[in-house]
Amino acid sequence: MGSELLKRRGGASRFRALGAALVFAFACAPGTLARAADDPAASAWFVTDQGKVRLIAAAPVLDASGIARLGLEFRLAPGWKVYWRSPGDAGLPPEIDWTGSRNLASAAIAWPAPRRFTAYNLETIGYEDAVVLPITARLADRGAPLALNAALKYLTCKDICIPYEAVLTLDLPAGGAGAAAPGGGHAELIAQYAARVPSAATAGGLRLDGARLSTGPAPRLDLDLAAAETLGSPDAFIEGAPGIGFGAPAIERAADGRSATLALPLTGDPAAIAALLGQKLRVTIVDGDRALEATVTPLKGPPPRAPLRLAAVLGLALIGGFILNFMPCVLPVLSLKLLTVTAHAGASRRRIRRGFLASAAGVLAAFLALAAALAGLKAAGLAIGWGIQFQQPAFLTFMTILVGLFAANLAGWFEVPLPGWLGALGAGGASRAGPLGDFAAGVFATLLATPCSAPYLGTAIGFALAGGPLDIFAIFAALGLGLALPYLAVAAVPGIAALLPRPGRWMLVLRRVLAALLALTALWLLWVLAAVASATAALVVAAAVLVAALLLRGVAQPWLRRSGAAAALAAAFLLPAALPTPAAPEAATGGLWRPFDRGAIDRLVAEGKTVFVDVTADWCVNCKVNERLVLGSAPVLRRLSDRAVVAMRADWTRPDARIEAFLRGYGRYGIPFYAVFGPAMPQGEALPEILTAGTVLDALAKAAPAGTASGPARASARASPSGKGG
Repeated sequence: MGSELLKRRGGASRFRALGAALVFAFACAPGTLARAADDPAASAWFVTDQGKVRLIAAAPVLDASGIARLGLEFRLAPGWKVYWRSPGDAGLPPEIDWTGSRNLASAAIAWPAPRRFTAYNLETIGYEDAVVLPITARLADRGAPLALNAALKYLTCKDICIPYEAVLTLDLPAGGAGAAAPGGGHAELIAQYAARVPSAATAGGLRLDGARLSTGPAPRLDLDLAAAETLGSPDAFIEGAPGIGFGAPAIERAADGRSATLALPLTGDPAAIAALLGQKLRVTIVDGDRALEATVTPLKGPPPRAPLRLAAVLGLALIGGFILNFMPCVLPVLSLKLLTVTAHAGASRRRIRRGFLASAAGVLAAFLALAAALAGLKAAGLAIGWGIQFQQPAFLTFMTILVGLFAANLAGWFEVPLPGWLGALGAGGASRAGPLGDFAAGVFATLLATPCSAPYLGTAIGFALAGGPLDIFAIFAALGLGLALPYLAVAAVPGIAALLPRPGRWMLVLRRVLAALLALTALWLLWVLAAVASATAALVVAAAVLVAALLLRGVAQPWLRRSGAAAALAAAFLLPAALPTPAAPEAATGGLWRPFDRGAIDRLVAEGKTVFVDVTADWCVNCKVNERLVLGSAPVLRRLSDRAVVAMRADWTRPDARIEAFLRGYGRYGIPFYAVFGPAMPQGEALPEILTAGTVLDALAKAAPAGTASGPARASARASPSGKGG
């Protein structure tokens, strides 16, 4: 037994890792047989100092079915355990030799859901206290009695491991043709443990959506798990990979609590780990009382990215933050930036410098606040990402109210004695509240500018959110500094703003133009709110903002004006929250785009198809620009409409755990995101955030099977105006 134990544990090197902590008694230890009084449905107990074991039957007499339901019952002393069918780094499962039994055609053991034990850097799997292993025995002759002779070998461990051998005997008489088994057996106890055997019946809504293998210096197996109800502390046990160790999984939970990625670290020979790719593995998932058994075939995970140093990523973050100033998503905040400039028209250099430094400080403060929120969500085990605040109805409601009232204020509907920083922001920054208003303008501009990504931004954010709190704060500070560079440039050379003419009628015209831009921004926020919450919620918020603006404009008494506006704005928050949130609409399957399905991608690629995945959202302005100028261009549409190409669209307007897991697999935490899969690129290749038609067509050609790349399509892309950028 000693050599077999070493073999199961993966070799002598792992045996030595246990050191002197455990002692294996390779000679079988003695035990005694003690029969329970008046129990014809049970064998004698095999009793040891570490516990006892016996064979039990559901009934003391056989029925006419030809099947006997049995159980191997262990009752263990405190701290002692026996092993599951795959014991992990050490141990042996119970084994039964039925030689000598009469009228027994076959006997199959079922294994209830086990638990993990960790000690001395070893991971073992088994049972403690008590367990019954259900056994289904089939009779050779239905009308004859059954005489069982079970030669049992098992190992029980605590600080030492002791192997035992015992022979358990049990005779069950035949009940006759058509006879029903009488009571008095152990049917309830056997059924109790049979209900814990992992199966579709015990899954409780658990579902395993796929597996990905990542090799390299720190190999791991990622399992995508989903559940109908909130997950507790799921664990995973892998079989079918001898010589490879699977550690306890790190759990990356999604925001909804009903899905997660279980990341299992792997140990063993790198060649054996690489051979897991495409190999079928038996996976048992246990989460409290729920348990599921499934077979998965690991696919290749995203290729490991070259390690990045924090200093290099800080540089990328600075550049990405600066480029964000020129992205399409900057359009909603263009009016705020212009307000900041015009507010200083004719001001002294000292005041200009002070105002723009305050705006830059507001940008940095907003980024640091985002960093703190994301670090806190990550520490709580929740999903995190760039721009996910636009998935929250409360945030959209708050931003719609602010933007709508500021637009009305700029249009001259009212002059409101709002709190200082609000009034200053709505009226153009420094002209009202000095640095406090400029600071608030920077914060507000940042919040509106964050739903989209930019070149280098995705890499920096992915590095930050995959790291610790210090990484998150450092990189988000660099992003904020990059976005604030235009403000800092004016602060360094205040003569830029001083060149503007002094205040006059031109500022009244500009105020109305900027009010129109802010009004359009408010309408865009309402459109996003309708998609995230409901059209009714968007109408309620729009009506509340309009009522508040009318009250502020037309009511003479200040107390009535303020209280009425406050009541209308409170309704904007409370009424949408009271409305039921409709279920997410089913994605359309007709036309060019089909709904996102990570599992279907692998099947389609295996069939020789090329798959283009577009992760988008209604609140992502860059996504919509790419869709209109690039994905909607003639050459790209022709290629995506090819029968050998499948176009998938993942809508992240609302939180979606499947999409979060997909993005996280590529080290991305924001959108837009695009990836191409195909026979030549089964692991998928991510594309830049800013697309060109040439980029898309080149990637599709590269992923297609050899000899099928479309040269004319690629040439037409380069000739197309849409191929020059978007």
